[in-house]
Amino acid sequence: MPELRSSTRQARLRFRKLDDQQAEPAVKPVPPAPQRAGKCDHIPAARGRKGAPWRRVVPAPRRARKGAEVVDLDANLGSEHLPKAVAIHAVVCESKDPALNKVAQGVGNKGMRMDGESAEKLVGAEDDSTIAPIPERVHVGNSPVYITDRKLGKGGFGQVYVGRRVSGGTARTGPHAYEVALKFEHRSSKGCNFVPPYEWQVYQTLNGCYGVPAVHYKGRQGDYYILVMDILGPSLWDVWNSLGQAMSPHMAACIAVEAISILEKFHSKGFVHGDVKPENFLLGLPGSPEEKKLFLIDLGLASKWRDSSGQHVDYDQRPDIFRGTIRYASAHAHLGRTGSRRDDLESLAYTLIFLIKGRLPWQGYQVGQKRGRLPVNHEEDDQPKKKVRLGSPASQWISVYNARRPMKQRYHYNVADNRLQQHIEKGNEDGLYISCVASSANLWALIMDAGTDFGSQVYELSPVFLHKDWIMDQWEKSFYITAIAGALNGSSLVLMSKGTPYTQQSYKVSESFPFKWINKKWKEGFHVTSMATAGNRWGVVMSRNSGYSEQIVELDFLYPSEGIHRRWEHGYRITSSAATGDQAAFILSKPKRKPVDETQETLRTSAFPSNHVKDKWAKNLYIASICYGRTVS
Repeated sequence: MPELRSSTRQARLRFRKLDDQQAEPAVKPVPPAPQRAGKCDHIPAARGRKGAPWRRVVPAPRRARKGAEVVDLDANLGSEHLPKAVAIHAVVCESKDPALNKVAQGVGNKGMRMDGESAEKLVGAEDDSTIAPIPERVHVGNSPVYITDRKLGKGGFGQVYVGRRVSGGTARTGPHAYEVALKFEHRSSKGCNFVPPYEWQVYQTLNGCYGVPAVHYKGRQGDYYILVMDILGPSLWDVWNSLGQAMSPHMAACIAVEAISILEKFHSKGFVHGDVKPENFLLGLPGSPEEKKLFLIDLGLASKWRDSSGQHVDYDQRPDIFRGTIRYASAHAHLGRTGSRRDDLESLAYTLIFLIKGRLPWQGYQVGQKRGRLPVNHEEDDQPKKKVRLGSPASQWISVYNARRPMKQRYHYNVADNRLQQHIEKGNEDGLYISCVASSANLWALIMDAGTDFGSQVYELSPVFLHKDWIMDQWEKSFYITAIAGALNGSSLVLMSKGTPYTQQSYKVSESFPFKWINKKWKEGFHVTSMATAGNRWGVVMSRNSGYSEQIVELDFLYPSEGIHRRWEHGYRITSSAATGDQAAFILSKPKRKPVDETQETLRTSAFPSNHVKDKWAKNLYIASICYGRTVS
């Protein structure tokens, strides 16, 4: 049965608010040649007139011409490890499991863990030799004077030492403790950038919140920003290791109850933690009144989920930004979506499964690499590949329908290579041009209609995914890419037309979705006008003078229903779509000229939607985009 999915009509529908690698060199763009017509980034002398015949062009080996801004990446670049931020803090909560209390005493004798270190080794920490030495004595604000003692831990954003009071102090914990934890962050570090750490703001807001420790003192001394906090005991990672790398379900259930209580209070203050994992839950200091309590640490990646008016912050997605630890991160975090409360709960679920089972299904990939709170400065093909779901995902046809004035539209599907020409020529005789194409099982689907405004069109069926030489030849003849599709066997079908509004064009082939490149081209005045996949490779075409004022991307491991609904509410409409067996991507745009009827609907079907297209036509809804790929986990 088909899955009828969301439609949107202007000022009619309202959607509910939800809370929530072997390295190869990249191919450089060919350097520009002197101005002449026909190159990528060229300006054609004139547009084609309607009525020009179709021409089928057979590819021939040609040396690449200069001047085309084509980035053609044939293989994945090697991934690069990124710094893992390790913060050291304390939080308070009561553990009610006697078994956990007993374990805490045993592990606590091995030493106090403040760094959250585990089998996921620290990488990318700052080089001590390049910064000022840690002060031997610490005095910030109204704090007592502390002597800096042994080192407890170090991460990408700071270092933690034991601080021993010079005089006074009889308590084990609190502001009068004779030993405290001193967290040092250099003023030039990533977490500071010559201003107090963002984490300080979070502590200031959460002061007194259940499960979050009070900061006793804080301030700057010399080149360092310093926090004075309680020393804590072992982490859940340490406990798990001491139990032979397996916890009983009963013990995990007790941890879950207390962890949920901490997160509930945390969220009630308007923040999400953003990095829930075993290393960030610690027990209290052995021998202290808090030794049976659970503490949540590391607030460096915390973010607000609601604004000053109490409303949920605006939804957004930036696939080039990742926050958290890959092994325990939520699916939304992997996709660069705005953090919300459910992400913490999803990470807690993965944490509990890990503690009970000893591993997660996706371990064995590049896990545990933490990329702080800033955008990752890597090309998209250099980024570590993240896989958070395994199994056999479901693929379907995804068709997008726009409201149009009545017009003639025709579709063909399950078209073999040797049948393409006859369908295209017959459509041409009837005044139809191809508006979009797709592929499934190495067969083609064609959508032809009379509303394209094209003057003429050429196509190439090539064993190469987006054959560069042929595309460049057609650019020289003032044709622009208007539709592309790729097959599982790596072949592609490319349509290029005259009569488009485009003035410049560029495309990229990549092993991963090239969001970083897209973002760069947006800043140069380009917009995505076509997308396709061939196997696991992505092809994206961007054009100048596309008629769009804004664009965004929705990228997901399944059909991103919620994200599309949110974008519809803000006036965006789907203008391109493509999917692999692992991911689906949708480009949503705002047109410069608002259409009279903004109705848009999507439909997902296991088979080509031939039984539904005529029903859509009866409502003056016509296929605007179609693809085949990942829709369901």
